[in-house]
Amino acid sequence: MKLHAYGRSSASFRVRIALNLKGLSYETVSHDLTRDEQRDSHYLSVNPQGLLPALEDDGAVLTQSLAIIEYIDAKKPEPPLLPREQLARARVRALAQLIAADTHPLVTKRVAQRLRDDCGQDEQAVQRWRLHWLHVSFRAFETHLATSAEDGRFCHGGSPTIADIALVPQAVVAEQLGISLNAYPLISRIVEGCLQLPAFQDAHPDNLGRGEA
Repeated sequence: MKLHAYGRSSASFRVRIALNLKGLSYETVSHDLTRDEQRDSHYLSVNPQGLLPALEDDGAVLTQSLAIIEYIDAKKPEPPLLPREQLARARVRALAQLIAADTHPLVTKRVAQRLRDDCGQDEQAVQRWRLHWLHVSFRAFETHLATSAEDGRFCHGGSPTIADIALVPQAVVAEQLGISLNAYPLISRIVEGCLQLPAFQDAHPDNLGRGEA
């Protein structure tokens, strides 16, 4: 497997966690987002959207982090990253998409750049934008956790799922932007628990080798 990624890309962080939980070995090809290396012609031939991550495996290229993670889960079923019961699977997918589809796209580098260049917003306004949407999403996520009977160590029960894999990288980014997770005690507990696991620790941007970070 070859993972096209960037150390501080939260979507790449998600896929690294999944690969680590499955115990799968992979080669990393780093594309520095701060230098727009994901837009060079070679990478665009891999992923025409020019976004990270992308996973090459068995002659195929997979894109979009949640789709990649579900592929990994099907390729190596143990430990499962989705519950087996259908309603539980739908709940876990919804939590993951709350982060990956409704939160992350609003706080990315390319959106921030568009706010600056096309909308004339200064850094304070961009920061307010990011913090607003992170708080909106975390309030909703916290409420989902608080109102569910599935009160375990993780987002759903006693083992990590794609919901935890989506949540932790976004929480790390939020803390870097100055958000205290103390306002979200259930999220804080889950993130703290996840980051005690080697699969999450080893995927963390701060713990990557220089070539990946």
